[in-house]
Amino acid sequence: MIEYMSLLLFLFVCLTLLLGYPVAFSLAGSSLLFAAVGIVFGHFDADFLSALPNRLFGTMSNSTLMAVPLFILMGVILQRSKIAEELLTAMAANLGNRSSGLGLSVILVGVLLAASTGIVGATVVTMGLLSLPSMLRRGYQPSFASGLICATGTLGQIIPPSIALVLLGDVLATAYQQAQLAQGNFTPDTISVGDLFVAAIIPGLLLVGLYMLYLIAHNWLKPLPEGNEQAQPQATPPSSLGVILAPLLLIVIVLGSILAGAATPTEAAAIGALGATLLALCKHQLNVSKLQQICLETMQITSMVFMILLGAALFSLVFRGYGGDELIRAFFAELPGGVFTATLVVMLVIFLLGFILDFIEITFIVVPIVGPILFSMGVDPVWLGIMIALNLQTSFLTPPFGFALFYLRGVAPEQVKTTDIYRGVAPFIVIQLVLLALLAYWPELATWLPAQVYD
Repeated sequence: MIEYMSLLLFLFVCLTLLLGYPVAFSLAGSSLLFAAVGIVFGHFDADFLSALPNRLFGTMSNSTLMAVPLFILMGVILQRSKIAEELLTAMAANLGNRSSGLGLSVILVGVLLAASTGIVGATVVTMGLLSLPSMLRRGYQPSFASGLICATGTLGQIIPPSIALVLLGDVLATAYQQAQLAQGNFTPDTISVGDLFVAAIIPGLLLVGLYMLYLIAHNWLKPLPEGNEQAQPQATPPSSLGVILAPLLLIVIVLGSILAGAATPTEAAAIGALGATLLALCKHQLNVSKLQQICLETMQITSMVFMILLGAALFSLVFRGYGGDELIRAFFAELPGGVFTATLVVMLVIFLLGFILDFIEITFIVVPIVGPILFSMGVDPVWLGIMIALNLQTSFLTPPFGFALFYLRGVAPEQVKTTDIYRGVAPFIVIQLVLLALLAYWPELATWLPAQVYD
């Protein structure tokens, strides 16, 4: 019965998060509390906690995780240099006068921002301020316009370079090594963040394509009224071309260096941060005061991520100390259907947890628990990583705690109700689940491109 303490620990952590306590301290505090109770009553081996210093040192010395602050720095610089506003203006100037043009421009800007900044909050807020009023004037329904902006704002979670893929890749690599060692392979292979970056390209583009098809089909079934005010003031073609080419060049350099094998994701992140800095300087959008604000914001976001990572390391140790991993392994072994059913259960659990937790919490809490078990059952690590990444993307859209919903609600006009936003994201959640099903049926959508690049 002692192993059920691990499940009680998991539920207790979820409860503290729902009560609004900080994620990192909820994970660490709850774990220490359960460990202390177990030690007092003789149900927990304190030696498990002795592994914590090694875990912390491993986190600090992990070169892969250096990509996190660098990609954050790159995104913050591009956000502060007003690149999102200029991109949206340029796209709308070229597409806004066409059927579905404004909606297509929102999607395309979302793709460019996803591949350059990857900051969901900044993308949703920027497009909500600039494009939502214009879409409403153009005749788009409030629910559809809200859903489109929220959905495209979350593309940074799956389109590389993505901070979510960096964190997920590190966690999955550790889980894969554990599974290999448990099977007696003392020189275990592993997966890299670069593998996930390459594998995410095709599913990411497919998701964008599905969004576009849904937009065109929606506007065909419910045509926009004629003669409404255009979306944005027209920009001259030269300025529009320059605004679009600058982030495109940066994206090509960052992703191209990874795909060509010329740089690791961490090195590419450094190139991206330097490129963003030079771009901001060329636009005369960088000075000492703004640089201080950028560094402070980068430090705050990075500290939050790494504090959660350290809290999750302590949670993982206590969870295993109570035998939680063996309990889940036995549960999966008894499921009918083998690997398929086990993977389906994990995907369902992650999707449901997305209603109450965000992607960082799920990545650091759930993935280290189920990852080694699924890998020991023969699941392809790259395919599983992309499946989890797509699933985690829905956590930004699922009410009541979808962060994209909160971001848009804060900047949406009064005529857009909260129920409009919730109703608007529902079709896009379904689209993401459809892509998840396609990826489950055709794993080659995720595994083919890495095989071509690295073989």
